[in-house]
Amino acid sequence: MVITRFRSFWTVILVALFVLVMYQTATISRSQGLDDLQRNTAADLSRYALSLQQELDRYKDLPKLLSSHSELINLLLLPGTDATYRVNLYLEKVNSTIGAADTYLMDLDGTTLAASNWHLERSFVGRNFSFRPYFRDALANKPGRYFALGTTSKMRGYYFSYPVQYRGRNLGVIVVKIDLNDIEKDWSDPMTDILVTDEDGVVFISTRPEWKFRTLNPLPQADLQRIMSSLRYGDHKLASLQVIERQQWQDGSQLITLIDGDRIDNKALDGVSTRQFMQQTRVVPDAGFNVSMLASLKPVEWRIWSNILLVGFIYGALVFLMLFLLAKRRISQERERFKQQQTLALEHNEARILAIIDNTHAGLITLDALGKIETFNPTAEKLFRYSAQAMTGQYFSHLIGQQDRAVCWQHITTVEPESLQNELMIEACGKRMDGTLFPIELIIGRMSDAQSNRFIVTIHDITQRKEYEEELRQARDQLEHRVEERTRDLTRANARLVHEMDEHKQTQNELIQTAKLAVIGQMSAGINHELNQPLTAIRSYADNAGSFLQLGKLEPVATNLTEIRGLTERMAKIISPLKEFSRKTSGQTTTISLKAVRDGAMSIMYGRLDKENARIEWPAHLDRVFLRGDMLRLEQVVVNLISNALQAMEQQSEKWIEIEQQRCGERLKISFRDHGPGIPAQELGKVFEPFYTTKQAGQGLGLGLSISYRIIESMDGHLSVSNHPYGGAVFTIDLPAAEAPQPSAEAE
Repeated sequence: MVITRFRSFWTVILVALFVLVMYQTATISRSQGLDDLQRNTAADLSRYALSLQQELDRYKDLPKLLSSHSELINLLLLPGTDATYRVNLYLEKVNSTIGAADTYLMDLDGTTLAASNWHLERSFVGRNFSFRPYFRDALANKPGRYFALGTTSKMRGYYFSYPVQYRGRNLGVIVVKIDLNDIEKDWSDPMTDILVTDEDGVVFISTRPEWKFRTLNPLPQADLQRIMSSLRYGDHKLASLQVIERQQWQDGSQLITLIDGDRIDNKALDGVSTRQFMQQTRVVPDAGFNVSMLASLKPVEWRIWSNILLVGFIYGALVFLMLFLLAKRRISQERERFKQQQTLALEHNEARILAIIDNTHAGLITLDALGKIETFNPTAEKLFRYSAQAMTGQYFSHLIGQQDRAVCWQHITTVEPESLQNELMIEACGKRMDGTLFPIELIIGRMSDAQSNRFIVTIHDITQRKEYEEELRQARDQLEHRVEERTRDLTRANARLVHEMDEHKQTQNELIQTAKLAVIGQMSAGINHELNQPLTAIRSYADNAGSFLQLGKLEPVATNLTEIRGLTERMAKIISPLKEFSRKTSGQTTTISLKAVRDGAMSIMYGRLDKENARIEWPAHLDRVFLRGDMLRLEQVVVNLISNALQAMEQQSEKWIEIEQQRCGERLKISFRDHGPGIPAQELGKVFEPFYTTKQAGQGLGLGLSISYRIIESMDGHLSVSNHPYGGAVFTIDLPAAEAPQPSAEAE
């Protein structure tokens, strides 16, 4: 009873002392932590304010420098389109060089005459900014500095302005706007937040997006109306931050408590979380704004808890040391009793180990330093068919085949320390009492102690495993033989396939060339008609020249010869496209103009189109459309599609072909529509099959569309067919689109 009361008394004393120590530790740690936080925050604030001041100083003299440029003065004196264009280009170049957001020039009415963003949708050109204070300051011959939210771009910016003067008279105002987003991104300390406020306390730069366009303190209604009417911050409400407590600290610092979130749901503040900060503020001279830094008090809290844990640990260590000394005496009294229990446990463990050795499925044999057998478990008796009594004291080598004894004996008899190995594992041959051999896995391990070396031998019968390995070897040999045979067959088949592909490619090229010649053959009548007219005229001019020559009139002879030369050039122009069309292509894919494809095809087809009185409509501005393909092959496909369209409209008095092009991402689609009867719906799937045709006998073999399909496919494209809802067939070529090639250096 007395001992229990004594322990309770000391427990109460220790707990009370622990509480007192923890309270003092927390108080001192909080005071020191706040002092360190104030010093660090003040240093960071000075560094950030200096960085912000330097960033703004980079741009403050630029408007003054730009105001003296002659192009700006000329535009303000003599406004005109050419002058405006030159100033736009100059401001765009200047803006790109200095890295500003926008640069623009305004007249005395505040209307923007030129701007660096003149070519953009959000261009300032034509907009009036006379309501901005920086405009009024510049007209008052003062450098303007102002922060605001852009009324056009809706982007935050800091504005520098300066008057443009000529002979002491103000002509306009030049303004440079810089983007402040990068200034926010430069601050990366998660425990510290930056606020930059204007003279009204409105936050316009903050490392926390939700604090932007909020106020540090509630503003009077008159100030709110003044700010809203100036459009300085657009339509933002300018609500104040939710500060529920302020506490003054040293050197003008404040400890504030903010509510996380944008609103308070009830007066009881249920479910509201708060954060504590140390606020320090510094005025940036000549900038019109203040820089505040809010440092989170979490590091201070962490420091308090760290010190509490450290002091608590030390206090606990001292208490435990005292308890340890008290317990040491009690432990020494129980040591003797423990030794007795340990002896009994060792005897029990030895008995358990012997039981494991006797019942294991592996043969276990222990040897002395000379390699003689000391113990021989029952499994070893079954493997070698010797009794343990008969083998005790015998050399272990009697149980191993003659070919494996040397390796085992060398491991046992090696005594040099650098040559000692922990164990030897080999596959060997075991020898039974009747002299028969069987495969075993043998592991000889060392059991060294301070007195001598001993060995333990583990033996596994691997007869069944060897049988499995032999079966696997035979199966592997059979599989390798089959693989070799199959490889030879695949090699021969692959060679045949390559040969057939080469033959197919050759045949396809010959068919393409034959199709070209067939198109030329179909147009031979028109070509003869085109050539007969100049030939008749040449003969007539030649006869006239001969007659004039006999009469001695040389001037008419020269005139007739000039006409003959012109007619021969006309015949060459008729024949040249046909020669170019009929030659074989290289097959290389290049960037080609759709206008060149049209000109080549029309030079071949114009005679037939004129003969049949057919009308063909091409889309405009084809010189701006480029694609990837083979010029000659694509020209052949276009000629073939136009020829098929004319044949489809043979029975019609009015022949009309419509050609359209459409850019779809990285692809270009070219469609050819005739106004014929169209293709039966059940036949649409057969149009591109070889030898399919709807023409009369003698008008073709039905290979033109099949060849055209393969030509477009070889250029990474696709040729498709459909019927137009208002009649006629539509063939669509789908090929990779390309950008206009860049002009060469010589052209520039």
